[in-house]
Amino acid sequence: MDEREIRLKTSRRRLFLKAAVGTGIGLSLVSAFYVGASLRPKKEVTPEKEPLKPGDILVFAQGGEQGIPIKPEALKVGDPMVLAYPMDPKTKVVKSGEAKNTILLARYAPETLDPEVAQHAVEGIVAYSAVCTHLGCIISQWLAAKGAALCPCHGGTYDLAHGARVIAGPPPRPIPQLPLKLENGALVAAGEFLGPVGVQAAREAACRLV
Repeated sequence: MDEREIRLKTSRRRLFLKAAVGTGIGLSLVSAFYVGASLRPKKEVTPEKEPLKPGDILVFAQGGEQGIPIKPEALKVGDPMVLAYPMDPKTKVVKSGEAKNTILLARYAPETLDPEVAQHAVEGIVAYSAVCTHLGCIISQWLAAKGAALCPCHGGTYDLAHGARVIAGPPPRPIPQLPLKLENGALVAAGEFLGPVGVQAAREAACRLV
């Protein structure tokens, strides 16, 4: 075997080893990807974490009447807002395991509501998502003097009689309204929220980059 043939065989052997190593690394990376994907925790949707659906009954979220369906007479004009959760009408499971299901209710004199708001209200009662559009905190305080809802985290204030427009604080947009109807004397979701709930994806990404 001359020197030229020896060099050729050596060159081929090196190319084969590089290809084998490269393929091995590639397969290892692909395997690692699939293993990692399989180990990634999956979000389990249990009955109490199911999203709100049209037809869900609204129940008190806290206090002595927690879990009881809300009737119009329980809300008075000028009273503080009330926090609620949706309850599946068939299973009677209260969907309290998902923060985005939190709803706030308040009652106004019907003539004081914007027409667009009034068409989704019941007897002056309006319902909105209780998740602040700023950073996702729960809007839980009431400003009686303004008849407005307040987020305690950064002072976001929403005028519920006028489409939940932002009248103070950093929220970038109003909270979405929830259409209501009456069934068997109780307040029921007549549809889904009229807009995205909570912090929008673009803003979440921006917050992560800061």
